[in-house]
Amino acid sequence: MSRSKLLLSAALATALFLSACAAPQSVMQQPLVEEDKSWPAEPEMLTLSDVAARESYDGAVANTGSGVAGELYSEPAAAPAPQDSVGRLVIKNATLNLVVRDPQASIEAITALAERLDGYVVSSQTYKQGYDAEGAAMLYGAISLRVPAERLNEALAELRAGAVRVDNESLSGDDVTSQYTDLQSQLRNLEAAEAQLTEIMEEAKRTEDVLNVYNQLVGIRGQIEQIKGQLKYYEESAALSLITLTLTPDLASQPIEPAAWAPQGVAKQAVEALVNTLQSLGTAAIWFGVYTLPLLLLFGLPIVAILFIVRRFTRRPRAVAPAPKQ
Repeated sequence: MSRSKLLLSAALATALFLSACAAPQSVMQQPLVEEDKSWPAEPEMLTLSDVAARESYDGAVANTGSGVAGELYSEPAAAPAPQDSVGRLVIKNATLNLVVRDPQASIEAITALAERLDGYVVSSQTYKQGYDAEGAAMLYGAISLRVPAERLNEALAELRAGAVRVDNESLSGDDVTSQYTDLQSQLRNLEAAEAQLTEIMEEAKRTEDVLNVYNQLVGIRGQIEQIKGQLKYYEESAALSLITLTLTPDLASQPIEPAAWAPQGVAKQAVEALVNTLQSLGTAAIWFGVYTLPLLLLFGLPIVAILFIVRRFTRRPRAVAPAPKQ
């Protein structure tokens, strides 16, 4: 083999060796996994916030079931239920049986209390029942008043303080929020129907159509007024609490004790009974003379006269006995 052929063979061998070495290096330079383009290339100097953000993101991609990833990939939270725009509507009422020294004076004091608390008296009455040890009729009382609901406890405290004692007390509360809300919904629906019927009636051409829509409007407006009245009742009843009081005199509440016999009291009662009896007899005599006797004369005399005349004309003549034969 010549020298030139040896040099050519050596050059080819060297080229093949170099190409074989270059191929693995180029393959190794290619990344096995596609580079993540969602994050920029890390700078030479990273801040702590950048590192924490990158770690959070990598943790989310690696584990989608917990931690930050759970928040990133979880379904959106349901919106909270809207709160009711209407507050709780509670009607509070109280009933008390009070023992007082003077029912009449207590009614006057309770009336002043209602006015002072920006309330008013609904009704009041006094009545007599039974007798005390001296024979005088005892006075009882009853009164109903309304006071602002927020001052109900204040009113009850003053009523207890002004009584000798409280025999019975009850406080009730009726939650009408649901009924109130339902009525408001019905009112909105009826008002919407009223507006639609009003538009239909304005566009109606035939008389019978106008009358038909008008009759429906009258019925709906009646229902609207009724619901408004019920709503107003609920609002006023919840704003002003009702207090019902029964007032018993202190003497009537004392236990019954046998009293000493008093002849003067018995004599007084006997005289009163005698006077009452004489008054009854005098009243009967007056009624007889003024009312009964004139009626007897007016109707009785003609009846007696008629009977007399009838009897006279219907009387048969006596038969004459025949003369004896000689």
